[in-house]
Amino acid sequence: MANHKSAKKRVRQTIVRTERNKARKSEFRSMVKNVHEAVSKQDKETLTSLLPKAQSLAAKLAQDGIIKRNYAARKVSRIFALANK
Repeated sequence: MANHKSAKKRVRQTIVRTERNKARKSEFRSMVKNVHEAVSKQDKETLTSLLPKAQSLAAKLAQDGIIKRNYAARKVSRIFALANK
């Protein structure tokens, strides 16, 4: 365990950031899941509102380093391809 004051602070910051990143990743995964559900139900209204949000969120997560850039691009590409079928 950390002994210095600054090291203890870093541990606290890491815990907070890890929780925040988990929540943001989970939000993205849920959004992708909702896109898949909208495609299966053929709900075009929901789909047209979800696709730009998912793309934007993926870009933000990749920019912040929460997910890898290629992972974000792959997910966005696949959901758009699925929606265009």
